[in-house]
Amino acid sequence: MKIVCSTNMPFVEEAFRTLGNPIVLEGRNLTPADVQDAELMAIRSTTRVDAALLENSRVRFVGTATIGTDHMDIPYLEQRGIHWCFAPGCNANSVSEYVTAALLCVAEHHGLTLVGKTLGVIGVGNVGKRVVSKGLALGMKVLRNDPPRERAGDAAPGESFVPLDRLLAESDFITLHVPLTRDGQDATYHLAGARFFERMKPGTVYLNCARGAVTDTNALLHAMDRNIVSHTTIDTWEGEPDFRIDLLTRVDLGSPHIAGHSFEGKAYGTLMVYESACRHLGVAPSWKLEPHLPPPPVPEYRLNASGKTDQQALREAVKAVYDIEADDARFRAIASLPTDQRKRQFDKLRSNYPMRREFRFTRIHLTGASKSLDQSLRALGFQRHNT
Repeated sequence: MKIVCSTNMPFVEEAFRTLGNPIVLEGRNLTPADVQDAELMAIRSTTRVDAALLENSRVRFVGTATIGTDHMDIPYLEQRGIHWCFAPGCNANSVSEYVTAALLCVAEHHGLTLVGKTLGVIGVGNVGKRVVSKGLALGMKVLRNDPPRERAGDAAPGESFVPLDRLLAESDFITLHVPLTRDGQDATYHLAGARFFERMKPGTVYLNCARGAVTDTNALLHAMDRNIVSHTTIDTWEGEPDFRIDLLTRVDLGSPHIAGHSFEGKAYGTLMVYESACRHLGVAPSWKLEPHLPPPPVPEYRLNASGKTDQQALREAVKAVYDIEADDARFRAIASLPTDQRKRQFDKLRSNYPMRREFRFTRIHLTGASKSLDQSLRALGFQRHNT
């Protein structure tokens, strides 16, 4: 059985070899000829899955190792009887750690204090819930906005939602974690448009790690011109793999849609698609992920917090494991290329992304620390060792 798999999926050959013959190809460049005689597909968000790709194929299962599905024509798949799956939550912790790194980095660069500031989280699903937890670990107040969950009465104990107007008016930092949808009462296409930014308090810090088209780029640039938005972190871009150079030159941190690209985030996506394919075929999964996880690059880190604020110490610990500025530097290095080359390099930065392990794989040896710093490190997910 032929199985077409996308690049940038850790262990995809090893896992799917237990089911058939995996063929690994560049996801954005898949053609109808590539998939014509395939029965299964395992892809990521760079592959547009629709009639143009699948109409004359034997494909009966498509799994995307991502939390979003806007690259898949789901009505078409269901009309054709093609089983599909996605990987909700697979990289949620990775994205929340990206946001943590961005908040600490921007705060350091501009002399901002996070403790006591208000973080507005728009979209409180698998990713947003973890972003809320990270914000609380940083000592921030958090406002949550999620109309679908609110209507469904889906608030967990101690969790409450606020209207978007209130969140925009009261938040010092705003971060988006919604899917890209174009229809219905909760459509998110250009959710962050002119009226959205007009309702913000002046000087807000804005982050988008959701989907590029959730933000109206022109409206964001206008808000930055008026200092409604003072600082910006953008991981997802309208039109990617093309992206607006005029926006990149203005943002504090830019990256090529890699917020969810921790090694675990990608690997668990592969695992979830593999297990769903096994269920589709009616076979028991025989491949396991845990034995294949490599050792972390930073298993231990010694942090002397003497003379440092908690925020400075947290920034040091996070940077030791994940240097978000290195992502920004690699991304800016491709900005001057011609458009076609720039688009190709955008994808290469994603597919050749350096290994980033999550905080939980690093043990912090801490000296000279306050109790609050110890609690914050634990809440962010680090292992702890008191010395």
